[in-house]
Amino acid sequence: MDMTDSMAVSVSALDAQRQRLNVISSNLANAQSTHTPGGGPYKRRDVVFQSTPVASPFQRTFRQVSTGPGAHSLDGVKVLRVKEDARPGQVIYDPRHPDADKKGFVKMPNINVMEEMVNMIGASRSYEANVQAINATRAMWNKALEIGR
Repeated sequence: MDMTDSMAVSVSALDAQRQRLNVISSNLANAQSTHTPGGGPYKRRDVVFQSTPVASPFQRTFRQVSTGPGAHSLDGVKVLRVKEDARPGQVIYDPRHPDADKKGFVKMPNINVMEEMVNMIGASRSYEANVQAINATRAMWNKALEIGR
C-alpha cells in the first residue's frame, strides 16, 4: 500500500461520515415533525455503508498483473443507501395538536434524541480519526521528501 492509497481510504471515510452526519442532523431537526409531505410523522433515517475499492479499475488490474493473482485490493467505504427505520414512533395524547386524530392521539416520529446524539458523537469521532490519518500521511510524505534532499 502506498501513501496515495492510504489517503484515498481516509478520504472515502470522510465523505461517508459527512453523509452520515447530514442524515443524523436531519433526524434531529425533525424529531418533532408530525406531518410530512408523504403523510404521517417523519421516519428516522440511517445510512448503510459498503466497502468499495479505492483504486481505479486500471490500477487494480495493474496491481494484479504486477503482484500476481493473490493480490488483495484495498477498500474504502461509501454510503450504499439511506434507509428508513421501521420502528414505530410514540403515540401521545394531545387533542389540541393539529395532527391529532379524532380520539386526540398524535403519532410522533420514531426518533430518540439521545440515540441520535450518541450516533453523532461516533460519526464525528470517526471523522476526526480520518482527518488525523490524513495528517499523518501528509507528515510522512513531507519526511520522505526531506530525506530525499
